[in-house]
Amino acid sequence: MHWADYTAERLSKERGTKQVACSGITPSGEFHIGHLREILSAEMIHRACLDADLDSRYIFIVDSMDPLRRVYPFLSDEYEQFIGCPLAFIPAPDSEGKPDYDGVSYAEHFLGPFLDALAEIGVYPEVVMNHETYQNGQFAKKIDAAIEKADEIKQIIESISGRELDDNWFPYKPLGSDGSMDEVTVTGYEKPFVHWIDRYGNSGTADIRKAEGKLPWRIDWAARWGIHGITCEPAGKDHGAAGGSFDTGLPICKLLGSEPPSKMVYEWIQVKGAGPMSSSSGNTIGPIEALNLVPPEIIRYLIAGSKMNRHIDFNTGGALFQMADEYERLVADPPNIESEELTKRQKVAAITQTGAMRLSQIDRGSNPAESVAGVSFRHLAMLAQIKASDEDVWGSLRNSGHLMGEPNSALKKRLTRMRNWISSVHFPEDARIQIRSKIDDETRAELNDNQLNFLSELGEQFSEINWSDEEISTTIRTTAAKSGISGRESYTALYLAMLGRKHGPKASALILEIGRKDAVDLLS
Repeated sequence: MHWADYTAERLSKERGTKQVACSGITPSGEFHIGHLREILSAEMIHRACLDADLDSRYIFIVDSMDPLRRVYPFLSDEYEQFIGCPLAFIPAPDSEGKPDYDGVSYAEHFLGPFLDALAEIGVYPEVVMNHETYQNGQFAKKIDAAIEKADEIKQIIESISGRELDDNWFPYKPLGSDGSMDEVTVTGYEKPFVHWIDRYGNSGTADIRKAEGKLPWRIDWAARWGIHGITCEPAGKDHGAAGGSFDTGLPICKLLGSEPPSKMVYEWIQVKGAGPMSSSSGNTIGPIEALNLVPPEIIRYLIAGSKMNRHIDFNTGGALFQMADEYERLVADPPNIESEELTKRQKVAAITQTGAMRLSQIDRGSNPAESVAGVSFRHLAMLAQIKASDEDVWGSLRNSGHLMGEPNSALKKRLTRMRNWISSVHFPEDARIQIRSKIDDETRAELNDNQLNFLSELGEQFSEINWSDEEISTTIRTTAAKSGISGRESYTALYLAMLGRKHGPKASALILEIGRKDAVDLLS
């Protein structure tokens, strides 16, 4: 059973038919594709709940009440004044990183493009801005309960996390006179007002029914589980580690009068060879950037096809060919889960693959076959490099039998992304194609006499044969045999002659696209 379907089944037994899946994000800067693991994991569980006829919602909580923690590299020094202020209440940066006081808020500025990217991969959550939840008073009861039980909460956090909290620790952070939560000391509480004094010596009160302060993260998370009735929220291994915020959140949620979701931890997405993605380290690939390169179904398949407790290597280089080919093979030849010939292990794998294919679709319930472009990722990569216009690509695909009539939407979008990928730094260098017009002396020196004779004879044969992929392939084999060289030697000679290296895309397909005249001129 696919992990999302298994989770839906477990949730049904534990929490009944009404489910609320959740994920969240802090809009402090550019998002990276690593964030998609939490989001897609929650969304896929939500889809699985719907497929199991459960009453399910998927909410996306934006931590817009979180403070600006530091002046990030993309911000000007003017943002120093906003450190500690909620992201919903400070201006967004302009193109030079300076505060744009006439534009949207900092939180909205970074959130908007990310939600657009989510829509491209079929994710349409109910967006909850956390500062609005504070503003409309939904946190008030939880804040009051947290203050009344401050000693118990402090003991929970210290005993589970191993952290020692300050003597003046308080389970609520009010905004000071400058709008910042930093260095604000609570001096008293008279429901619904928290009294405070800030670093400037100014004193005031914060109304817990308004967004005039917030709960610390560990308590905020536990409170929102109850406020929104969340039954499922996957957590990254940093929060889900022993003693992490999930472990402290479970008893705090119960202390505040609600039932927490059961613990569910996912591994991170890593940039292949560079470790976990991190906004602060700059080791990132943005979801918008990734969606300009990779078909959205493939990104979903990356998550759907991996168990939650396994880390994922995101690789926009050569491994992308393998992942795309794997997805396309699965769609073209889906496993028969009803076959009696399958072993128990094979049947489990088949059901898991079928679930991954179902959950990889942009539109829930759509036919996976509609997401396939009708041409392999590798073949399209070759055509996109040697054909200048899209129309030339469509013409080539018609000639080769890959396309009948006009290209569908999936194929058009895939070619656009393919051209973006080829022109980016992410495209693997060993997959780049630059067709040579002649065999230079350096290449000639790498070839033995039999290989040179093979190429010369092949050029003569190419001028006579029917120009098709099958005929070209047959001619390569028969000419190699006559020249006394192995198949490997023949293809090495061909690739050296055409590309200047010893490997490349399918030789017969490449030669077909080069055209008879150019191929004969080169080999002659």
